Amino acid sequence: MLSCNIVDELFPPERQLLPNLNDLYELELALYEHMLMSDEELARNGAYFAKVNGSYTRHFLMCTGEPLKLPDHSSSRLKSFFVKNLFRTGYATHGLFPYRGKFHPQMIKGIINAMGLTPGDTVLDPMMGSGTVAVEAALMGINSAGIDASPFCRFMAQTKIDTLTMSLTRARKAQGNYKEIFEYFRKRVGKPLAGSKTRKSPAKKSFMSVMEPAAEYFASGNTEALSKKKREDLETYNFLLLAYLDASGYAERSGRRSPIEQFKAVLERYLFVAEKIQAILKGVESDLGTAEILEGDARALSLDDESIDGIVFSPPYSFAIDYLKNDSFHLNFLGVDIEDLRTRMIGLRGRGLAAKVESYMEDMDQILSECARVLRKGRICTIVVGTNNNQLSKVLGVPPEKVPGLHTMLIERAAAHGMNLVKLMSRPIVGMSNTMRKEYIVMLARES
Repeated sequence: MLSCNIVDELFPPERQLLPNLNDLYELELALYEHMLMSDEELARNGAYFAKVNGSYTRHFLMCTGEPLKLPDHSSSRLKSFFVKNLFRTGYATHGLFPYRGKFHPQMIKGIINAMGLTPGDTVLDPMMGSGTVAVEAALMGINSAGIDASPFCRFMAQTKIDTLTMSLTRARKAQGNYKEIFEYFRKRVGKPLAGSKTRKSPAKKSFMSVMEPAAEYFASGNTEALSKKKREDLETYNFLLLAYLDASGYAERSGRRSPIEQFKAVLERYLFVAEKIQAILKGVESDLGTAEILEGDARALSLDDESIDGIVFSPPYSFAIDYLKNDSFHLNFLGVDIEDLRTRMIGLRGRGLAAKVESYMEDMDQILSECARVLRKGRICTIVVGTNNNQLSKVLGVPPEKVPGLHTMLIERAAAHGMNLVKLMSRPIVGMSNTMRKEYIVMLARES
């Protein structure tokens, strides 16, 4: 009896798991995939399997090889992280921007499968951040709607989606013109004060000026009439801009490299990421799901009643991360009034921790109400949420060990809106253990 292997007991030999599945929640999600999905579905969209009937899964093929082209000066700890998490994160276009607090993409794929979503369905992330749900859904042939209050998050998520299929001809040429491109962005906006929209016009007849008309057209909010060429101009422009923001933000935090040297390295990494995923998707681009990426308020969704087949989101870790402070360089660059945006961000309103927690829970109650409104009956809303018992204990006036936790509070409020708990899983948090050690995967079913 002691010699038996639990994996062998749960999974047949023709369905081979990926290596390094160490956490219980991963094994649980793999079991749901095994129970719910056919061989064909598992080979195409499975998150935790390497082979099905002797053939490699699409997830395995997307992840194998060098996960990211990390800079030479990267720490051994960072390099080890990406090797260990080869199948969890950094693949596809998820590695284009190191956004704090983002999902593990593999986990999102597993959750989407456990929720029973299939190609043609529509999944919503009402607080999309870096767009992980939208990218995973697109790769799985599932349509998505992603919404965020931050203009930078909308820009970042849209660029990650576009990079899955955009032409790389001009982006490859940009490598040889990286100095010109760097100067273009530096002169165009520079480092304005918060809320400043002052811009300088660069000299014409440059590599970048070719793409300016499409970029300006996009800024006006109307892309319906863009031709194929203009769309290529726009997507390349945004791809280069995201690389510039990534490099400049990093250079501002670290003096290890000059901003222009950092930009060269980031652009090289971005092209590596884009070429790798596009090689995997070659010939099956038409299988990708559509993604609607919007700037908006999760408390008042611009969606019809019962129009969504599934919801996956993570409330902001506002007690642990000030997202606007982290994104200040990028938001300033885009001409966003940060203090105005702060008044519309979940968990950042109010003076003092107690006021912030009170407004946070009020906002989350509105968001849960909206999720229940747009979700089809019998479908699943999944919330991935951590909790900071030490900070909450100060607000609630109870010892940390007696704090119910955000997940419990949200489960109670969701029930009041007709969404009841059907599954609760926990997973350890990597990278924020000094603030939060555990997060919960909360699956709620809307009443039929």
